[in-house]
Amino acid sequence: MPWNEPGSGDKDPWNRKDQKQGPPDLDELVKNISDKVNSMMGGGKKSSGSGGSGSSSPGKASRLSFGLVVLIALAVWFGSGLYTIQQGEQGVVLRFGKYVDTQDAGLHWRPRFIDEVEVVNVQNINTVEVGYRTNGRGVAKVKQEREALMLTEDENIIDIEFAVQYDIKDPQNLIFNVSEPASIVVRSATESAVREIVGRNTMDFAITEGRAAIASETKSLVQEILDRYNTGINIKAVEAQNAQPPSQVKAAFDDAVKAREDQIRSRNRAEAYSNDILPRSRGQAARVIQEAEGYKASVVARAEGDAQRFSSILEEYAKAPEITRDRMYIESMEQVLSNSSKLMIDKDSSSGSVMYLPLDQLLKGRDSSGGLPSTGSTSGGQSTGSSTSNSSMSQTNRAPVRQGRSLNQ
Repeated sequence: MPWNEPGSGDKDPWNRKDQKQGPPDLDELVKNISDKVNSMMGGGKKSSGSGGSGSSSPGKASRLSFGLVVLIALAVWFGSGLYTIQQGEQGVVLRFGKYVDTQDAGLHWRPRFIDEVEVVNVQNINTVEVGYRTNGRGVAKVKQEREALMLTEDENIIDIEFAVQYDIKDPQNLIFNVSEPASIVVRSATESAVREIVGRNTMDFAITEGRAAIASETKSLVQEILDRYNTGINIKAVEAQNAQPPSQVKAAFDDAVKAREDQIRSRNRAEAYSNDILPRSRGQAARVIQEAEGYKASVVARAEGDAQRFSSILEEYAKAPEITRDRMYIESMEQVLSNSSKLMIDKDSSSGSVMYLPLDQLLKGRDSSGGLPSTGSTSGGQSTGSSTSNSSMSQTNRAPVRQGRSLNQ
């Protein structure tokens, strides 16, 4: 069979398939898809039957198609209205731009294209920097001189920096009353408050001990400003990061601060010394007062005793004047001679015994009492010398008594 003659079965000699089979035509593909859609919607071809009554009516098919489309659209619209509010957030519901409700965390639904929900994080603590900026890691600082430089009451310029922490307490007021970001509003209010407070204080106060007071007053004033405009922002803390004079005069002010610190340290040292020495001085003064009072009491008691003794002697003197006068004279001489280093011996004594003088004991007595004791204080073993000395002393004492009595007479 020749190669160019078709064989049996409309095939070439090499048994190839019909060359008419190939990719389907685009128009035919579109037509097939259209027929399938129409059949699904109830608009298929009329069935070949008697009288042609087996086909569905076009009106009913169109109504079913429209209802199905409406149901699908409603399902899609309803599903698109579901939303979730995370923990720590609140959602402000707006209906055509008007406030409706504030919703807490959870799953909620809103009518799409009618209500709008603004979600605000009310639990997060935000930080605003005034006078400086930090990078993402919070390490490097970039100075903002326009915000940091402020004028004090005494017409000096200081460089001050603040860090402000805030959160949202009323999302409704934040959405309707604040058109700018909350951080910009807080920074502007803080800068205004700090300038007002620093302008009422001196430079020394703002740089040294007034930082904490300025930070506390700034917190109150910033909160007052924000509440006045109903911003819905709550200030949690205001911290003064740095307060110093400008760099041009910083060295001179550092010297002044060091001198002030030295003054405070010297004052504290003086107060510590005062707290140590004053109680000790008060104790010594109290001890001296007690000793003086004791001495006073002893002197008064001694004087009263002497007066009483004199009264007793006076009574005895009235009874026996001579005897009392002799006894008083003897006691006086004994008191005077007990502190004397002299020995008085009667040379007219008729006794022929040799007198023994214990010089070692006499010297010891003089060293201990400042004078020599009388010979009558010797030991019992020297009875002869003692008796002789006592007799001589008594004779010596009697002679002046008689003389004194004769003179008195």
